[in-house]
Amino acid sequence: MIISSPNDFRKAARRKLPRFLFDYLDGGAGEEMTLGRNLSDLSSITLRQRVLTEVSEVHLGVELFGRKQALPVILAPVGLTGMYARRGEVQAARAAAAAGIPFCLSTVSVCALEEVAPQSSAPLWFQLYMLRDRGFMRELLLRVKAAGCSTLVFTVDMPVPGIRYRDMHSGMSGPRAAARRFIQAIAHPAWAWNVGVRGRPHVLGNIAPVLGRSRGLEDFIGWLAANFDPRVGWRDLEWVRDLWDGPLVLKGILDPEDARAAVALGAEGIVVSNHGGRQLDGAQSTARALPLIVEAVGGSSIAILADSGVRCGTDVVRLLALGATGVLIGRAFVYALAASGQAGVAQLLGMLAKEMRVAMTLIGANDISQISRDVLDMPRTRAAQLSPSGVAE
Repeated sequence: MIISSPNDFRKAARRKLPRFLFDYLDGGAGEEMTLGRNLSDLSSITLRQRVLTEVSEVHLGVELFGRKQALPVILAPVGLTGMYARRGEVQAARAAAAAGIPFCLSTVSVCALEEVAPQSSAPLWFQLYMLRDRGFMRELLLRVKAAGCSTLVFTVDMPVPGIRYRDMHSGMSGPRAAARRFIQAIAHPAWAWNVGVRGRPHVLGNIAPVLGRSRGLEDFIGWLAANFDPRVGWRDLEWVRDLWDGPLVLKGILDPEDARAAVALGAEGIVVSNHGGRQLDGAQSTARALPLIVEAVGGSSIAILADSGVRCGTDVVRLLALGATGVLIGRAFVYALAASGQAGVAQLLGMLAKEMRVAMTLIGANDISQISRDVLDMPRTRAAQLSPSGVAE
């Protein structure tokens, strides 16, 4: 098929992937209400189109945590990325480095940190979960330091995995899951050969030491449920802060009080996120949560990043206008990776950059620093953010 827009990669990925993998990537928690709101609330944010603004050149570069990057975009941590393309995390990291942006490796990646880092020309970011085994966490943080990762992204919104019905229907989990996945795989022979056979080993590289011989997908799902720590609190994050001396970013903040607590902890950044709608179905969308968090902590030195619902370059501009200093992209880049590997991710990033340049030209912004609430069409934005009673908030 012809890929002419970022959303085309989703269609291409759906054709190429076994259902259990596509649905794991594409789905959300519960009835997927929050997943849907992420998309609809963000797309409802309208921009003020201006004319005769003399925008001769558009600059997309930003600086985050002392490092310059070509776009205000980061490839977000996505578990099992290596199942969507052969050694997928390596391909994604290479594409990100070539585009001059960070790639954040997931704790539950297929390719281990020690495989990905040497093949990237830029320092990685690394995403960490709070696990019950603090000894393993200490060892993993030492590995992250040894690999030269520049930024630690601590995911705080997953003390327990969300309930994801689509995974049970598709065969990612549930009854006879292994047999169902096998049937789906052989129905997609290109994926089965390129990734299923040539992409081995299919181990969870970063957590292999604690999994031992149990490394299959059943072990992945079971491991998540058994090892995430629902008792985690702010004092536990102080323990991480003591072990990690680089930039620390807390991912999964939706409430202004939690954002203030992150500032008090000394975190260098937060990610306003509902985990792509994959945790609490009924949580507010990022587009709704972000302005209140910016109001609460925007005057501090903390970097306010955002994700969830981003599908195009205009979405990036929208989140920047709502107060984000950078935007993480997850599903969108994995769709592109599944469709065309490293080249697909590179193509997607080129599309996002082009869309951002067009949007910025039409709103009269030469530079990322000029994107603010002033570029929003506020009356329409407020009208789109109606309370359940239908009265504008």
